[in-house]
Amino acid sequence: MIGLRQVGPGEFAARLDAVLEIYTAAMAPPADQLSGRKTIMGNHAVHPGFTCLFAERPDGMPVGLAYGFHGVPGQWWHDVVHQAMAERYGEGSARGWLGDALELAEIHVHPDYQGKGIGRTLVTGMCAGRPERTAVLSTRDQPTAARHLYRSAGFVDLLTQFVFPGGYERYAILGAVLPLRG
Repeated sequence: MIGLRQVGPGEFAARLDAVLEIYTAAMAPPADQLSGRKTIMGNHAVHPGFTCLFAERPDGMPVGLAYGFHGVPGQWWHDVVHQAMAERYGEGSARGWLGDALELAEIHVHPDYQGKGIGRTLVTGMCAGRPERTAVLSTRDQPTAARHLYRSAGFVDLLTQFVFPGGYERYAILGAVLPLRG
């Protein structure tokens, strides 16, 4: 049986290697990006309102994780997405979605454990009881199981075919009003 456990910034930072293993198995990123990704993830742990959930086997081994924090100006993802939304839809829309948002930075389940409801449990667990008005995230702009999960939880497309600065992959930026439906 897989259980959820909330971990604080200290434990998250101490277990970054396990976090990176799940990320690597789920996302298959180029090997040369892993060092930078680990640094970015470690830096996220100091953002305001940081929350992390591990989906763990009975022996304590994490097989999935989700983490996020309260988005504020000055955070890279927040600023990039805010600017793109303001340019496309106006400052009011960007503020409406990002002005009081839980930014779900990473949600990953090891492929050996996918398709068992763990991802849905992580998403709903992360969003439950949050003080923010909205939740936002980015995901590959493809018809994936993750994209279907987010839509079924109430997330809507805010931006599609979005390429982050310095990147090449196309992403969808999604948002949901909290609390999540269902």
